[in-house]
Order: sequence, then C-alpha cells, then structure tokens
Amino acid sequence: MSKFTKIFKQKKPVIAMVHFGALPGAPLYDSETGIEGLLAGCRKDLKALQDAGVDAVMFGNENDRPYELKVDTATTATMAYVIGQLRAEITVPFGVNVLWDPKASVALAAATGAQFIREIFTGSYASDMGVWAPSAGEAYRYRARLGALDVAMMFNISAEFAYSLDRRDIADRARSAVFSSMPDAVLVSGAITGEAARMEDLESVKSCLPDTPVLANTGVRHDTVADVMRVADGCIIGSALKIEGDTWNAVDPERAKDFMDRVRALR
Repeated sequence: MSKFTKIFKQKKPVIAMVHFGALPGAPLYDSETGIEGLLAGCRKDLKALQDAGVDAVMFGNENDRPYELKVDTATTATMAYVIGQLRAEITVPFGVNVLWDPKASVALAAATGAQFIREIFTGSYASDMGVWAPSAGEAYRYRARLGALDVAMMFNISAEFAYSLDRRDIADRARSAVFSSMPDAVLVSGAITGEAARMEDLESVKSCLPDTPVLANTGVRHDTVADVMRVADGCIIGSALKIEGDTWNAVDPERAKDFMDRVRALR
C-alpha cells in the first residue's frame, strides 16, 4: 500500500488549507495580536474545515509575503508551536508547507507529526524570489536523518510565481521527477496562488502517470470541482473556501460546507 493510500482513506481526497497569518519577522506580521492571534486564526479555520467534512488539512504560511527560498528559523519554530497547540484538535490527516523551503518543511513535519509535505522539490525556475533550484536529494536525505521516512512527499511540479527554465513539457517533467525522485504524489498548479491549473496540464500529467496520484494544487472552485475530479486523484483547496473567495480572508464555514456537499455528491 502506498503512503498516499495509507494517509487518505477517501478516494480523491480534498485537502484544505489552514493559512497562518503573517509570522514573526514577516513584513505583514501583526505584533499587536502576536502569536496568540495566529493561534486563534488557525484554530477557527481548522474547526470550520473539519466541521465541513474535508478529508485532510494542510498548514501553510501563504501570508509571509514577500516569499523567500530559505526561511528564518522563527518561521518554522512559530508554525511548530501553533500546530503543537492545535494537535489535540486535529481529527483528520494533516500536512505542512513552509514556502518555499523544502528543508524547513521537512523539519516542521518531523517536529509536529505531520503525515505529508507539499513543496517544490525539483526543477529550475526564474521566479519572483530569484533563481530557484531546489534539491530533492537534499530534502530526502534530511528527512532520513530526522527519522521521518513515513512522511509523504508531494511534489508541486509547476511552481507558482515562476517560469520553468526546463523546456520539456509538463508531462515529461512529471514523468522524469517520478523516475528520479520518487514522489508520493504529483501536484499541478496554476501561475499563482488561487489560479487554476490548466485542464490540459492535468490531463497530460495524469495520462503519463497512471499509477501515481496526481492532484490539482491551486484554483479549484465550486463550479469546477466536478471537471477537476474527473481527471485528478484529489485536490488541494484554499482560496475558494475563504470569505468572498479571497485568499487572505478567513475560512467561510458555509462555502466550505457547500464545497464538500458537492464533492460528496460526486462521490
């Protein structure tokens, strides 16, 4: 049984984002509400998502703009503290994503007991953050050193905010990543957070990877989830479940419930 199947009992899982507010050291950090404010925001969103019946949640630091390719230690430490405070309230599988730092994501997963990680592990990009060249080999060896071999690695193979310097088409890049780096799932994204992946990209990647879970990573909406789930093996969703569909707002319990009602009807 694959790690993906062990973690996600439901076929075609919906993984919903719990977005932290800006963390200490980030320009948008709210020093008045502080870490307790971060905890309160995550707790509220976690409850709304679990009440709606999502299959899993993922904690991420989307609000830490401008993004970095290597984060401050305080970022990972604060995320670990908040997730630790919420640990007893988490009733579904959970993952982590520290943008855009694979080793920090691995460290956070090992510290909190997260079951999966989402990151950019392969490829080379010209990006808003500068030249971007992650190393899957380094991340995997770090995971082994931390004794976190059970943590599933989900590879985002179409980096947001970036242009791939690898001119192979997306299906070839995905197939190569599976052969060389052994991801537990492959994720297909749009150009930026909240923007949908192209259906032709999802279709081409899934067609060449029939035995690897392929998920839509960004931009899934209430009115597109049926088409997405027809092709993909699941989805990761954040913005569409927020108040007014705005990435930077809190989770809207009614939007989250409506989305999961639609997914359950599809199933």
